[in-house]
Amino acid sequence: MKTTRETPIQVSIHATADEANAAAADCLADWLTDPRTRTFMPAAGNTPLELYRRIAERRISLGALTVFALDEYVGVPLDEPRNCANLMRRCVQEAWRIPADQFHTISSLEAEALASVREHEQKIMAAGGIDVLVLGLGRNGHLGFNEPGSAADSTGRVLDLERISIAANREWFGGDYAPAKGVTVGLKTILAAERILILAFGSHKSAAVQAMVEGDRDVRCPASLLQGHPGVRLFLDQDAAAGLRKPLLP
Repeated sequence: MKTTRETPIQVSIHATADEANAAAADCLADWLTDPRTRTFMPAAGNTPLELYRRIAERRISLGALTVFALDEYVGVPLDEPRNCANLMRRCVQEAWRIPADQFHTISSLEAEALASVREHEQKIMAAGGIDVLVLGLGRNGHLGFNEPGSAADSTGRVLDLERISIAANREWFGGDYAPAKGVTVGLKTILAAERILILAFGSHKSAAVQAMVEGDRDVRCPASLLQGHPGVRLFLDQDAAAGLRKPLLP
């Protein structure tokens, strides 16, 4: 499926990742302290960890938030410190002083993953959807583990991952694991979020950034489906922004 581009994504370009994280932290803090914000969904992985640390450093009162995981590696032990659930437990739920019973995760066990994510999305619906969502951007344009080809109305499911995603997983786990499957909330849930903050740093993300911002809305780049969403903010360093048209650059 391919359609013409809609409303451009709001892009914020900074000289360095540090400067981009500082600006993103200001934005996220404003969103999280908005009285309308009740639910939050954080992406795991390396890119947003500094953003979460900066929010924790501000000591904002966020105890009323309900937090829902975005995705999870499939086939990784439940007690593995680097899986999405445990990483977000440390870096968001505990660091932001959110009650443990307001933090909802997805199982990484293959036998449980599908039922777990379906129940997870039911909880999200019962909570009224996601008010604030933080995403990273996969090198192939994926959001969560919604790989290229994922439909805009896709729901929570287990997916076989592309080679580039498996390689990134192997790097994340230092070679201890290389998950070939992921479980994720669907693009339907992601696109329904009220406000979405995305981070992308480094030249290895520049092609995905260009496709997301300037390409057609096309399932071959799931991130491009965010075009037309009025609540998206994309924070980049100059390396990640290098492929964009010159008028967008500072």
